[in-house]
Amino acid sequence: MHQLSPIADRAAAPATLPQITAGDLAWRPATLDDVPRVTALNNTIAEADGAPYRETEDETREELGAAWRDLEHDSLLGFDADGDLRVTAFVAWFPGDTTTVRTFAFGGVHPERRGEGIGREVLAWQLARARQILAASGKQLPARIGTYAEDDDPASKHRLYLHAGLEPRRYFSDLKRPLTGDAPAIPQVELTGSLRLVPFSPELDDAIRLAHNDAFRDHWGSQPQTMEQWTNGRSEFAPEWSYAVVDDAPDVAALLADEATDASTRAALDAGAPLVVAYALNSRFEADFAVRGYTFGYTGILGTRRAYRGRKAALAALAASMRAFADAGMEAAVLDVDTENPSGAHGLYASLGYTKEHGSTMYSIEL
Repeated sequence: MHQLSPIADRAAAPATLPQITAGDLAWRPATLDDVPRVTALNNTIAEADGAPYRETEDETREELGAAWRDLEHDSLLGFDADGDLRVTAFVAWFPGDTTTVRTFAFGGVHPERRGEGIGREVLAWQLARARQILAASGKQLPARIGTYAEDDDPASKHRLYLHAGLEPRRYFSDLKRPLTGDAPAIPQVELTGSLRLVPFSPELDDAIRLAHNDAFRDHWGSQPQTMEQWTNGRSEFAPEWSYAVVDDAPDVAALLADEATDASTRAALDAGAPLVVAYALNSRFEADFAVRGYTFGYTGILGTRRAYRGRKAALAALAASMRAFADAGMEAAVLDVDTENPSGAHGLYASLGYTKEHGSTMYSIEL
């Protein structure tokens, strides 16, 4: 394996951050008191760019209020002479990263203030701050600075990222599956052996997190989630639509013998905790219904422990989710998928009637 140079050397963090002079704006860090104005600007940008989503204040508050966020140093808001918010800039990082240390830049410029060079200077500030965060992490791991763009975003946004040295790295598809009219029947999935489908419950939450960390350990870009990360951002979570599959008689000895079984799962098994082997966690994004023109349930997290792939456990959880959406009167099921997902999920979704509606690209600098 190639020996990495120290993270401080690779990050090449500047001692000071670049000034933003374009647009003649007044700049300061964000606070949670800014949630309403940040949400309003995000939605103005989304509407101008034809994005298939809108944001609620609860979502913004969860994003900015995460316990590990440092808004004082990792955010900037730009205001015009009238005191109106015109630009947001944020840099995010994640406490659970163990094999790749990551930072992500997000934010935007009000449509009326585009073309003034503000976005270019803001991105330079974000990339410089991201390098500082990576260097300060002390984690001797591969490192990433990432950001996202919708396929329907202005071409100038994609060019901006490329000009700054960010490269298109992964592609994601937003998939829809009708549940009404002539939609195909939702499959009936019979689980075998000691596997059992159960509704989501708070008591299973940590076991689901451990299953997720196992399921996604071979997925590009995924990192283990701490419980703090796992439960953050659930304002739109629909527990009544969510499911898990448990193994009532797991082969504990075999699981413990697998060196890839993480320490948290080992401790849970030793303590006799239930073994969740698959899960589907879903949300109800009502703010998006009018934008998309239909009601839907959204599957945000779906997976199967590696040792249980091929036993239709995740399919059972997904089918139960779709049935719950339909029973609640939803017109469609929606989810996002990495087009290079190693589990072959994209083909599974196609076989269930999911088709692509939108797409996005993750750009990154790999260090």
